[in-house]
Amino acid sequence: MKKFLFCLFLAFTALGVQAQNAAQVRQRINAVAAKMRTMTCDFVQTKTVRMLNSKLVSRGKMYYAQPGKLRWQYTSPYQYTFILNGSQVYLKNRGRNDVINIQQNKMFQEITRIMMNTVVGRTVSNSRDFKVALSGAGNSWKAVMTPQSKTMRQMFRNIIVHFNLQKGMVSAVELIEKNGDRTVIVLKNVRTNTPLHANIFSIR
Repeated sequence: MKKFLFCLFLAFTALGVQAQNAAQVRQRINAVAAKMRTMTCDFVQTKTVRMLNSKLVSRGKMYYAQPGKLRWQYTSPYQYTFILNGSQVYLKNRGRNDVINIQQNKMFQEITRIMMNTVVGRTVSNSRDFKVALSGAGNSWKAVMTPQSKTMRQMFRNIIVHFNLQKGMVSAVELIEKNGDRTVIVLKNVRTNTPLHANIFSIR
């Protein structure tokens, strides 16, 4: 009985330490996000299609700038560009250019807002859209996010955001779809607060 109570005490103590660490991790990530004015990186995206048991790998570059600017550009094996600038989204695919006003599309508005928050790590404190569970140790932490909004539940089972705590920044994102397909996006060569030309986010 004494051994059981001792083990129970250790378990609750460990949970308390984990909770305290999680609060510190959240604070660290939010502090870095608050200071971030720009961010650029390369990315490698691997999509696993469950029904086909195959993996599709693509590469590209990402640019972010406050307030409300994001460029997501695939460079290999195909060319595709997504630009968010304020209330407008620009899509370029195989010579076709489209401009969308996200204020006229509630679903698109919600998705783009969550994209922006995920890139810089603000989703760890986003109880509005997700139920967030933080876990990890040392410099390797992850936030398992369960969608709460109807729009996101229709698309994703979970979104898992991985963090490099030493930098306080996102290192990878996993998107787990309702059908079991999984997309893993790994960020590389991340640079922050470097000047970015306005043309990068031009809607044209």
